[in-house]
Amino acid sequence: MTSIKDHTVLITGSSRGIGRALVEEALRRGAKRVYAGMRRPLPHADGRVTPLALDITDAAQIQQAAAEIESLDVLVNNAGIASYDDLSDRSVLEQHLAVNLFGMLSVTQAFLPALRRSGGAVVNNLSVNAFAPLPLIPAYSISKAAAFSMTQSLRTLVAGDGISVHAVLTGIVDTDMSRGVDLPKASPESVARNIFDGVESGEEDIFPDAMAESQAESWRAGAAKELERQYAKVAASASGE
Repeated sequence: MTSIKDHTVLITGSSRGIGRALVEEALRRGAKRVYAGMRRPLPHADGRVTPLALDITDAAQIQQAAAEIESLDVLVNNAGIASYDDLSDRSVLEQHLAVNLFGMLSVTQAFLPALRRSGGAVVNNLSVNAFAPLPLIPAYSISKAAAFSMTQSLRTLVAGDGISVHAVLTGIVDTDMSRGVDLPKASPESVARNIFDGVESGEEDIFPDAMAESQAESWRAGAAKELERQYAKVAASASGE
């Protein structure tokens, strides 16, 4: 279990929506330092916030950020994109994978050394679309399913390093991404609060809003989660842990 209080947090995609709410929530919980990663850094009134130029598809920026941040306790991979499509244009899918999968993985790999030193946490903001695709945004759904599988794999691979890995499975949140969706939406502030509640209570899979929570029990007690646990044991046994 990882506390936010008195710790250092990096949040990608922090200029708006859930990312901005996570910055404010980390401050409210007493974070010592919050690195606010975004493509175009914006100043913040709180001196504990360090705006950071971080396009997660830019390898040079990722490495520069990793060099600047000497210690880190919590990495929140929040940056992402979502576009309406119908899978007719392969470049749209490739763009979603570049950001929502490979960008997330690249940032994580860059900060694993720091997280190993601190025994910290990786928090990946995903979506319930990882369970079932919303056909209005199939490229997004595919990328989130892939990112969820990556998160599950990483969880086992770094467990021996004392790093916890959390999957955040959100429903529909009231952000720019969901502007065209006419359904009940959770506020970014409530989602940010529930994400950090889940991290601090040690939940592997965090369901931070009412829509997501409706899937939580069936997931945690379901066959897919049980298979994940079994595979984790197989992997641990194969590595001699």
